[in-house]
Amino acid sequence: MNWQQVCTTDDIDEDELEEFEVGEITVLVANAGGEFFAYPPQCPHQETPLSLGMIDGDTLTCIKHLWQWNLKTGEMRDIAESPVLLYDVKVEDGAVLVNLEKELKYDYQ
Repeated sequence: MNWQQVCTTDDIDEDELEEFEVGEITVLVANAGGEFFAYPPQCPHQETPLSLGMIDGDTLTCIKHLWQWNLKTGEMRDIAESPVLLYDVKVEDGAVLVNLEKELKYDYQ
């Protein structure tokens, strides 16, 4: 695995989303109640930046069309028609590490 430090746990307030650049890859990191998750930066629907989205409990919502996902599993909720992709994440000594072995991208049509 290719674990890269994306940020620290102090870089993102609880229930917030932030984008980070690691080399040429942009990663969206969520702090959900002290648990960290990472995604491609765009919504799988129409490339809307998910950094503009909202976290409510374990739900991630894109503000453009209100698609929702379980932010821990990526599973669709309500009207969402595609799952959100997740990177593998681990936290070590306050560092948020993401497996960037390959960049996750959506196939927009």
